[in-house]
Amino acid sequence: MQIPQKLLLSVVAGVLLIGAGVGVGAYALSGGSKTVVKTVSVPTSPSTFASQQSSLSVGQIYKQDAPSVVQITVTTGGGNSGQFFGQSGSSQAQGSGFVYDNQGDIVTDQHVVDGASSISVKFSNGASYKATLVGSDASSDLAVIKVNAPSSLLHPLALADSSTVQVGDEVVAIGSPFGLQGTITSGIVSALHRDITAPNNFTITDTIQTDAAINHGNSGGVLLNSGGQVIGVTAQIDSESGGNDGVGFAIPSNTVRSVVSQLVGGGSVERGYLGVKIQTIPSDAASKLNMTAGVELTQVIAGSPAAKAGLKASTGSQVVNGQTYATGGDVITAVNGHSVSSSDTLQNEIAGKKPGSKVTLTIARGGDTKQVTVTLGTRPS
Repeated sequence: MQIPQKLLLSVVAGVLLIGAGVGVGAYALSGGSKTVVKTVSVPTSPSTFASQQSSLSVGQIYKQDAPSVVQITVTTGGGNSGQFFGQSGSSQAQGSGFVYDNQGDIVTDQHVVDGASSISVKFSNGASYKATLVGSDASSDLAVIKVNAPSSLLHPLALADSSTVQVGDEVVAIGSPFGLQGTITSGIVSALHRDITAPNNFTITDTIQTDAAINHGNSGGVLLNSGGQVIGVTAQIDSESGGNDGVGFAIPSNTVRSVVSQLVGGGSVERGYLGVKIQTIPSDAASKLNMTAGVELTQVIAGSPAAKAGLKASTGSQVVNGQTYATGGDVITAVNGHSVSSSDTLQNEIAGKKPGSKVTLTIARGGDTKQVTVTLGTRPS
C-alpha cells in the first residue's frame, strides 16, 4: 500500500508500519500489520442528522458508547507487508471500528482492512466474530465490514452533523490504541477544514483536528461530541515521534454518512473526475499577479476529461509574499454557476458529481471569461 503524507496509525506485530524518522511524519492509526441502496433498520438513520443531545460527562459517554466501538484484527498474506518488513508469510494488524447499524455493518478506515485475507471483530464483552468486507473507498479512507453477531451486541452510534462542529468544542475519542481495547481520551476540536492525504493520494477535505490523544490502533475509531454522537472517524496524526503529539485528524461524519451509505448500498463509491492538478489563487495574490482569483490549473492530465475539453494548464510561475503561484493557465471561477474560490471547493464540486455528468466550468483565460462544458470521467483508484 502507499503511505499518505499524514501518518496512518497502524502497528504490525508490535512494529510501527512507518518508523520514526526525521521531521514531521503523517501516521495512520491502526495497530498491527497495516498502518477511504439497501434499506437498513437503525435506531438513528445514518441518512439523517442525529438529534442534538445535552452534554454528558466523559464517564457517561464511555458508558453509553464504548460497547459500540470494536477492535478489529486483520490478517494479511506475505505480499506488500512481507516485502516492506523483509518478512514472508502472514502478519496481523489491529485497528478500531464502530457499529453503524443493527444489520451488523461496522465502519472503519480503509487502510485498516486494505489487503486483508481475514478480518476479526472483537466486542467490548470479549466476544469475537469473523467479518467480511462490504466495501471500501480509498479516496475517503473509509470501509465497511460486516459481522453476524447477535442483536444484543449491535448498538449503532448516532452520526452528528459535522458542519455544526466548532473550534473549541469538547470531544472524546474511543478506540484500541496499541491493542488496548476500550480506551477513551478527551480533548477539544483544535481546528476545522484540514486537508489530509488519502491512501490513494487524493485529498480528504474538511477533516477535524483534535488534541485528544490518539495513537496506533485508533484508526477507524470514533471522535465524539459532548452528546456522545460521532463527529468523525479517527484516521491520522502529525508527529515527529510516531506517537501522539496532540495533532490528530478525523474524517468528518458528514463524509462518513455519504460514503458509508453508498458502500452499504452497493459496495463501491463513484466520483466524478476532471483530471487536473490545481492551486488556489486568493484575491490578494490575484491582484498582484494581474490574474483572476479562483482555482488555477497547474497541470492537465493527458487523456483526461479536462484535456478533451481543451482546458489549459499554467505555463509559468511567480512569487508573491513568499508564496509561489502558477501563472498562464485557466482559472476556474465557477462550476454550474456555483462560485469556486478554493481548491477544496472545486474538488468537492467535482467529486459530488456522478461519472458521465456534464458540468459547465466558468474559466478566466487571457483576460477573457469563457464557459466550457466537460463530461466527467470516473476517478481512478
